[in-house]
Amino acid sequence: MKMPGNMQAMMQQAQKMQERLQAEVALIRVDGTAGGGMVSVKMDGQKNVLAVKIDAEVAGDVEMLQDLVLAACNEAVKKVDEETQKKMGGMLGGLGIPPGMF
Repeated sequence: MKMPGNMQAMMQQAQKMQERLQAEVALIRVDGTAGGGMVSVKMDGQKNVLAVKIDAEVAGDVEMLQDLVLAACNEAVKKVDEETQKKMGGMLGGLGIPPGMF
C-alpha cells in the first residue's frame, strides 16, 4: 500500500527521530547509590549494569549488602527512566505529542 507523499515524509522523519533517540539513550550513564554511597551501581541507557562498587565496611553483612545493592540498582533504573523521558520530551516537544504518551 502506497502512502501519500506527506505521510511518507512524516514516517521517514519519525524513523530518523527514533534512530537518533536510540543513539542518545545508548549514551546515557547514571549512578545509583545506597547506604550513603556504600554501594554504587553504574548503569547505561539500556539498563545494563556496567559496574558495582561496594565499600568493604558492608561486605561482611550479607543481608544489608543485598538490600543496598538492590536499592542502588532500583535508583539507577529510575534515573535511566528519567533521563530517557527528558530526551524524548525534548525530541517530541516540537511535534505536539502530549507528554507521557511515550
